[in-house]
Amino acid sequence: MHRIALFAYARSTDAVTWAEYAATRLLEEGVQVILEAQLAEAVADDVRERCKISSAADFERHADMVMTFGGDGTLLAASQVLIGTDVPIMGVNVGRLGFLAEYQVSNLDDGIMSVLKGDYRLVERSTLEVTWSGGTVYALNEAQVERASGSKMITIRAHVNDHLVADYRCDAVLVATPTGSTAYSLAAGGPIIAPSAEVLCVTAVSPHALTIRPLVVGDDSVIRLLVHEDTASAQLLADGRVLGTAQPGDYMTVRKSERPIKLVKRSENTYYDLLRDKLLWSANATKK
Repeated sequence: MHRIALFAYARSTDAVTWAEYAATRLLEEGVQVILEAQLAEAVADDVRERCKISSAADFERHADMVMTFGGDGTLLAASQVLIGTDVPIMGVNVGRLGFLAEYQVSNLDDGIMSVLKGDYRLVERSTLEVTWSGGTVYALNEAQVERASGSKMITIRAHVNDHLVADYRCDAVLVATPTGSTAYSLAAGGPIIAPSAEVLCVTAVSPHALTIRPLVVGDDSVIRLLVHEDTASAQLLADGRVLGTAQPGDYMTVRKSERPIKLVKRSENTYYDLLRDKLLWSANATKK
């Protein structure tokens, strides 16, 4: 790794501080450091002057790897411009949980040196292609149709491969990748899905029916979420980003994309180690 770009949640003082620290350490190791433009404005002058400044959209041309500082949301923001490229993302967690950003600031020096020595794993994660009347975008975690702010419960008609699944009366319906299964879908009662599983998950948020449960389908499926005629309006989102407003009769089509994304992971850790760590599955329930 000779050229590393840094991307941070610039509104977080801690994220900027740790990104600045990482820039200094990388420069000491002879690495060319590239700062995302908003981050460059927030760091100290003496650090900025020794780094190259670039927009995130140009990271593919300038960087061998991108380090993000913040939480999973920061990594998702960086992924918007890196999905489908060969530039991997190393997420440094400055937030709370951090399923995607699994490197910790408490061990940042070790993390930096392990990456520079080539002691890491590159994993490829599937993403979603999300199409609606406004165009096509890509998402790493999930795409969803949800009730507009202040509106009542909505009705979403879901089809899988043109087969009617159900009319969901709920607050939202989302389609999650295995990576996204530990995000919004999990909070809504969805299953945890190993990243290697070739599936997608359809999850209703607060459904108005006790029998409605998350539905797991093959990732070769095409899922259509249609705003029912008895719904005033709804919002369309991808990885938490609002795409637009949908009216009755409008729909979103979601499928696995042909643009995966690459993530940097610690060489000694597996996905199951991450689950035990983040969800406290290793806690001894019998210990007093």
